Amino acid sequence: MSQRQGWLEGWRLLAALTLSLVVLSLWIASMRQFEAEGVRMVIRFTARSSLTLFCLAFSAAALARLWPNPWTRWQRRNRRYLGLSFAASHAIHAVAIVAFANMDPAGFAEATSAASYIFGGIGYAFIIAMSATSFDRTAALIGPRAWRTLHLVGGYYLWFQFMVSFGKRIPAMPLYAAFLVPLLAVMALRLIAMAAHPRGRTAVAG
Repeated sequence: MSQRQGWLEGWRLLAALTLSLVVLSLWIASMRQFEAEGVRMVIRFTARSSLTLFCLAFSAAALARLWPNPWTRWQRRNRRYLGLSFAASHAIHAVAIVAFANMDPAGFAEATSAASYIFGGIGYAFIIAMSATSFDRTAALIGPRAWRTLHLVGGYYLWFQFMVSFGKRIPAMPLYAAFLVPLLAVMALRLIAMAAHPRGRTAVAG
């Protein structure tokens, strides 16, 4: 890993992003006096912040290979911490979902289904497993092959889940199509990087 070159890197980056997400979520909820509608706004906000952070982490290796520059090198160096920030964002998302379920059971039942429980649960299981193995010691415990498999399968599953979660809202709200653009872009970048650097497919895929 390249030597850190700035203050906003590593654990400081993770702390700054997590604190910002917490403060923004509380501020958004307070706009509706912490009632159910405010919690729903937090759910929407964290879904979008999670999407952004996921795309930054998921595209880091590919961008660093295709267009090496100070930004993409920073992004590649901090891929682990961007991924953990994504996990923090989705943890806040989960807390907001639980709060909404308790505050408005009828609204929660209307907004969810058995499929959302199953596929969402699988997604959170991957997030927990990937976060737990984002440290050198735990990554060494499971071994490099298992680590690559977990992060590869988990990354593509989460990408697919984002596509479905945002895509299914397009018929009712066509503007949601805009959220598919970064997802399609990061997938295209990964495929291009793997084609351009076949020997580095493992690094790009991870």
